[in-house]
Amino acid sequence: MSVPIEDYAIIGNCQSIALVSRDASIDWMGLPRFDSEACFAALLGTQKNGRWRIAPIHGAAEIHRRYQRGTLVLETEFVTATGRVVITDCMSRREGISDVFRVVRGIAGRMTLRMELVVRFGYGSLLPWVTRLEDGRLRIVAGPDQLLLDTPVETHGENFATIAEFDINAGETIPFTLSWRLSHLPMPERIDAAATTERVSQGWRDWSARCKGDDELSDIVRRSFITLKALTHHETGGIVAAGTTSLPEALGGPRNWDYRYCWLRDSTFTLYALMTGGFTEEADAWREWLLRAVAGAPEQMQIMYGVGGERRLTEFTVDWLPGYAESKPVRIGNAAHEQIQLDVYGEVLDAFYQARRLGIPSSTAGWAMETTLIRHLAEIWQQPDEGIWEVRGGRRHFIHSKVMVWVAFDRAVRSIEEFDLPGPIEEWRKLRDRIHDDICSKGFNTELNSFTQYYGASEPDASLLLIPLVGFLPADDPRMRGTIVLIERTLLQDGFVRRYNPDRTSDGLPGTEGVFLACSFWLVDNYVLQGRIAEAQALFDRLLALRNDVGLLSEEFDPKSKHQLGNFPQAFSHVALINSAHNLMTANGPARHRADDPD
Repeated sequence: MSVPIEDYAIIGNCQSIALVSRDASIDWMGLPRFDSEACFAALLGTQKNGRWRIAPIHGAAEIHRRYQRGTLVLETEFVTATGRVVITDCMSRREGISDVFRVVRGIAGRMTLRMELVVRFGYGSLLPWVTRLEDGRLRIVAGPDQLLLDTPVETHGENFATIAEFDINAGETIPFTLSWRLSHLPMPERIDAAATTERVSQGWRDWSARCKGDDELSDIVRRSFITLKALTHHETGGIVAAGTTSLPEALGGPRNWDYRYCWLRDSTFTLYALMTGGFTEEADAWREWLLRAVAGAPEQMQIMYGVGGERRLTEFTVDWLPGYAESKPVRIGNAAHEQIQLDVYGEVLDAFYQARRLGIPSSTAGWAMETTLIRHLAEIWQQPDEGIWEVRGGRRHFIHSKVMVWVAFDRAVRSIEEFDLPGPIEEWRKLRDRIHDDICSKGFNTELNSFTQYYGASEPDASLLLIPLVGFLPADDPRMRGTIVLIERTLLQDGFVRRYNPDRTSDGLPGTEGVFLACSFWLVDNYVLQGRIAEAQALFDRLLALRNDVGLLSEEFDPKSKHQLGNFPQAFSHVALINSAHNLMTANGPARHRADDPD
């Protein structure tokens, strides 16, 4: 039976992450990058597909876990009838080397623990060759991948796994280090696990200290910033949407996608979150990643890219993995990278415009790229597309896409007006106004008193909540008030927001899904902009209650089963949490600032 998604915590080194279950089993990890082939894939299969577990041999009466404050260093505490032990987990990196550290400390009494290391490279399919080196370390190899296990504990092979059983007393410390390096390169040098763990912890504390405040909400926001940092590649600046692939949006269903890539539409939300938290270095690195990723012919711009800006994200299925909770197929890659989604033009133009407003210096090359994109958009904006939700049931004139087209021209005009940049301002003003009129005349259903999902539709979708957040219409405009009323009536489920009604939307897939957490935070932002502060705070508090015990959110939530759904942890959910928190804490939060009209 699959471990509940919310029972996982993460560790990471800003290059890759690992998912650690409540009983201290690392069930998902790919090295050296977020999108590398997993060597632990039990998350999407069974323990035979790879995991690394250290736990009391006879089970624990109590399990407690926590992050060291301000860090991504995880502590799991086991309490048995004979003793108490804490396992401290973290990751670090060296040049060409990724390290995972597990330090076991005896706190009280005596305990017998069992370590089980099952390595299966190639997403749980490849049985490696294991040898013992002269210095006592185990070398685990398959093709280009190599892992080295270093521990003073005696290990042995058993059923194609590496096993150790050991006792630990109060005051004792036993380290385990697993190091990855390409198999054709020299062996990594040994490294002190306990000392490195403390250095990693201090590094995280130093970084997260830039997020000010000592109250409970500040700690919640700080945890979301740490999660975003964990999903950020330290060299490229790219931020992946999540650390996993194929965690389902509905158990047993086919809505299982690979989210280990970087989506352009996350750009403005991410930029705002980082800037409001004072993380200007990360914001600048993200902006530079964006500039490099979209460089080239404008008609070749994609909606998503790899961590380094890679364009070829070919989708295929992994048939040997049964999927999380038997949810098939397990997908690697994402075919949506080939879709046409016009909203990304608005996201890119808005990201660069907001960066200028927030004081990140622009470049001549950056503006040249923006003007090239906007000229191309002027030729294609009337086309249908697959929309923000990446539907696979055919292209439509999605209203959110059209609104973001308007945003692209609006930000181009504002950039010329406010920053004295060159461009045909009158031409773009006229086109901006034409697009605005087109949306209001074709996208607003007078009978429903609401905007709808696409031109001619009879249903709303939650992306309409972004209309006031990007400044297309004020939140208190009668048309927007009517839209929110319809969303509340048709898309709320147990007080949270669904993206759309799958039964009445042609998205090309059967089945349903959970409520979408980012959309629910967008409703918080709309309530704030409408002055409905008590309702905003109440919804925000309910959303915070959905976080797991270490403060992490996935993409969706099932109100019936009370379990998280979708890939984990989800950057978009944490970005939305940060922005809603700032909207509630200040009158000039991201929603009001982003939607503000300088005129």
